[in-house]
Amino acid sequence: MKKTSKKEKVLSTNLFPVVGIGASAGGLDAFKKLVTAIPEDSGMAFVLVQHLDPKHESLLADLLQKVTNIPVLEIADDMRVEPNHIYVIPSNKMMVANDGVLQLTARAIKSKNERNLPIDLFFTSLAEVHQSHAIGVVLSGTATDGTFGLKAIKDHGGLTFAQDEESAAYDGMPNSAVHAGVVDFILPPEKIPQKIIELNQHINGNGHEALTSVDPNEDFYRQIISLLRIRKGTDFTYYKKNTVRRRILRRMALSKTPDTTGYLKYIRENKSEQDVLYQDLLIPVTSFFRDQASFDNLAKITFPAIAKYKAPGEPIRVWVAGCSTGEEAYSIAICLEEYFAGKNQYVQIFATDINEHCIAKARTGIYTKKEVEQLSPQQLKEFFTKTNGSFQINKSIRDTFVFAVHNFLKDPPFGKMDLISCRNVFIYMEPYLQKKALTTFHYALNAKGFLFLGKSETISSVTDLFSSSGRTDKLFSRKDVPGKSIPVASARAEQDFTHLNTPLKSAEPRTDFQKTADDIILTKYTPVGVVVNEAMDIVHFRGSTGNYLELAPGKPSYQVLKMAKPGLAFELRNLLHKARKENKPVSKDNIPFKIGGQVSAISIEVIPLPNIVEPHYLILFHDTSLTPTRKSKPAHAKSSKGKRDEKDIRIEQLGQELAQSHE
Repeated sequence: MKKTSKKEKVLSTNLFPVVGIGASAGGLDAFKKLVTAIPEDSGMAFVLVQHLDPKHESLLADLLQKVTNIPVLEIADDMRVEPNHIYVIPSNKMMVANDGVLQLTARAIKSKNERNLPIDLFFTSLAEVHQSHAIGVVLSGTATDGTFGLKAIKDHGGLTFAQDEESAAYDGMPNSAVHAGVVDFILPPEKIPQKIIELNQHINGNGHEALTSVDPNEDFYRQIISLLRIRKGTDFTYYKKNTVRRRILRRMALSKTPDTTGYLKYIRENKSEQDVLYQDLLIPVTSFFRDQASFDNLAKITFPAIAKYKAPGEPIRVWVAGCSTGEEAYSIAICLEEYFAGKNQYVQIFATDINEHCIAKARTGIYTKKEVEQLSPQQLKEFFTKTNGSFQINKSIRDTFVFAVHNFLKDPPFGKMDLISCRNVFIYMEPYLQKKALTTFHYALNAKGFLFLGKSETISSVTDLFSSSGRTDKLFSRKDVPGKSIPVASARAEQDFTHLNTPLKSAEPRTDFQKTADDIILTKYTPVGVVVNEAMDIVHFRGSTGNYLELAPGKPSYQVLKMAKPGLAFELRNLLHKARKENKPVSKDNIPFKIGGQVSAISIEVIPLPNIVEPHYLILFHDTSLTPTRKSKPAHAKSSKGKRDEKDIRIEQLGQELAQSHE
């Protein structure tokens, strides 16, 4: 497996924009025009990357200093980025951004058929470190350097520019980026700085972080999120607030609508704008073997543990949730192929995402040369086929996959999984959604299953459900405890995805069991109750059930029959058995039961919940309070009658129990 020596990227805490500008042939004139147009107090840092002859010393910094009063500095290693400065890469060096500093590396020696791509390298690191504060500009030059880097910046929420064809001495680089669909604005160099400043003021509020906890446009954002939920079925309410709002503001700037009222009207009237904003919010960022050490641990820890408890011929089942364009899922498949080489182990992988465009690409398994650069030559040779200058994952691996449009926050989970991978998805979600997803994954995993998360993600909210499988990796083993709730469930089931690699329609908004129970209670009932699964474990309490259920002494258990107070377990067992057998609501009335020291007649109703992947049942307790109310006179007569009523009810009850026992 390919090893990597790349330094780990650290997010910058800088809140000012960093503008990366790349050029090649004909770039000097474009650089001069752009630099001349930068105001001295822009509040931004500008970093220039040019294709230079490694044998000649660069004079670019001196030449540009003659046309601007802004300090122009040739970069030294580990130079910290400051606003209102211009930085120039020296000759014979490659450069990356990391933790707010510029790091230089030696220029790699390439073969005749390989090219150094310093602009792509720098832009990609800029995107990873500065996120939505990154801005990329591609100026005059030949070939395609910069296109992949602009895509990374756009994916991380930054802004992208390209020089227009008319003003470019060589239009190869800017046109490559434009045709790839990764450019927001196409302008001559002298107009780019002013447009960047306008957009930055619109998005950030004069260069400062404008998105605070108290935002006067709160209702505007709610309406936008509601609009997307209705059209797309995805609710962004509990996604990271600043990320969502910056992307909405970015779309406002790109659509040239100066105020929230105008943009709200614009997006309501234009479904295409709704679609574009939706795609922007999905943030499809991924790559092959991202965080190599974590993948190495799959082979060291996870696969041996899974293989140990698998019976001969039993498939290994993997779910890659939030698979984006498929690189993550195929990386796991390659790991499995390498680990089980020659052992004829059957593997089934479910790869899902809410982004239809990403699933479409993942299903084809075709990637550019730049996208597969993290793979070793041996892996490319063994697992890919070269086609039209790109690389396609071999059909033998693609056939192990089921790709599907799926929202793990609301659609029913796949079941009996040995490994679930959900990496670099939680970083965009607030803790509420993270806990909801982790609870779902616990439910979907086998008792000895594993969870694979990204390097910035944890299980801190559900330490009762998972435990770490190592100190440094992001692998977690499932604790064999009953889940407290299954937050997603609906009529959609795994059998809907039986046709491998067949395009699937996006799901309609689903209803989980709690919502189903709410609907039933609100329309027909007002009693207390619980929801239980097929194993009779309570997964949700509805109202105060203390009159009927209590924890038994000893080891805690949410098994409803163990929690039932004396006199109820028999009835509950019978009703649950009948409801499961007949798959319809069943009930029993006039069950004598003591509540608060007084005998009441209660009714118990068991209702199978419809449209649920795994069987669940709603148990309702009705206090019918048939015991007569006591009056002062005649006390003796009422007392005697009450005793007779209780005795008659109890005799009838015992007769019914005897008949049921015989049955």
